Amino acid sequence: MTQTGECFCGAVKIEATGEPEAMGYCHCRSCRSWSGGPVNAFSLWKPEAVRVTSGAEYVATYSKTDLSQRQYCSKCGGHLMTNHPPLSLIDVFVATLPGLDFKPGVHVNYAETVLPMKDGLPKLKDFPAEFGGSGEAIPE
Repeated sequence: MTQTGECFCGAVKIEATGEPEAMGYCHCRSCRSWSGGPVNAFSLWKPEAVRVTSGAEYVATYSKTDLSQRQYCSKCGGHLMTNHPPLSLIDVFVATLPGLDFKPGVHVNYAETVLPMKDGLPKLKDFPAEFGGSGEAIPE
């Protein structure tokens, strides 16, 4: 299965092939600030599953930390994805892939939430232990 998406102006087009490794919501301050919203819906993919199909010359990157290389269109500023080198995963923003059947499985960095969500999904204080976090669940 191949999902396609594009930046806000359409200059950069991407595709993600196969199935995401995980989907969920991130509540960290950094994601909130970058996305301009109270929560970021993510889909995590192996790097080989994601590619820019056109407009690569417009893809710009900003790295606030070594954990995240945020990519966006330099023409319109539209956000595309975030490469997480230490995790060997790429977060393609769910809004970038409008045809993706979004099935969230977890909330991460829920200790920082500004939008409590009562949906029955696990709420992790920070990240799963396998991604360097505590793996600690907190109450909904």
